[in-house]
Amino acid sequence: MHVARKRFGQNFLVDEQIIADIIRAIHPQENDTMIEIGPGLGALTRPLIKQLKQLHVVEIDRDIIHRLENDYPKGKLVIHAGDALKFDLAEIPGMLRIVGNLPYNISSPLLFHFSAYAARIIDMHFMLQNEVVERMVAEPSTPAYGRLSVMLQYRFYMEKLLDVPPESFRPAPKVDSAIVRMIPLPLNEVLVRDEKLFAAIVATAFGQRRKTLRNTLKSYLAEADFEKLGIDAQLRAENLGVAEFARITEFAGAAQLSVNNA
Repeated sequence: MHVARKRFGQNFLVDEQIIADIIRAIHPQENDTMIEIGPGLGALTRPLIKQLKQLHVVEIDRDIIHRLENDYPKGKLVIHAGDALKFDLAEIPGMLRIVGNLPYNISSPLLFHFSAYAARIIDMHFMLQNEVVERMVAEPSTPAYGRLSVMLQYRFYMEKLLDVPPESFRPAPKVDSAIVRMIPLPLNEVLVRDEKLFAAIVATAFGQRRKTLRNTLKSYLAEADFEKLGIDAQLRAENLGVAEFARITEFAGAAQLSVNNA
């Protein structure tokens, strides 16, 4: 029997009804190029592999890797041993579908890591801490809305699909979980050209949530710039939608370019 390891953030899904609901939501097709992150004891791996010609899995736990090697045919299950945060999705050709019960202790970094490959992703279905999912799908001017909301919503359509209670796992986590679906937006709907500047502006704006944009973004925008953009400088970061942050980024980028060319 495998003992869950805290350092890997392991909580294994055992609720058969929830598993069936997740597989129904994913709706795997035989020829899909699918990657499962952290297969664990195979709760999703088993039903997925029944419907797929081949399944890729990324796993860091050597004991689980050994178990997977013994339980599944080599050609049917392709095991990528290592840290999902360092895994290069470019190693796998074609358009990708990604699924997994993400370790809650590194869920946000993993989401940002996969976001970098959005152009090659069809969709992603993840089990995450419910609090994280609520932040991902949050609307502006709500308590859960923040940097994570903006940084994912500018690139993905996201939907919370179902709640998963702690008793669905072994061992039971101390938090509620949820399933989220993420679908990359078409490139013509992505409003940001300079992603690094966008990320910097969003991080700066949310770095001191209680301060107004006039104070947090003073290194990017002058008082008159807010007026040109039609954005109230007295608002806080949580009051702006993705489109407003994109407009600020475009304006600040153009201003930097003109200074550099002067």
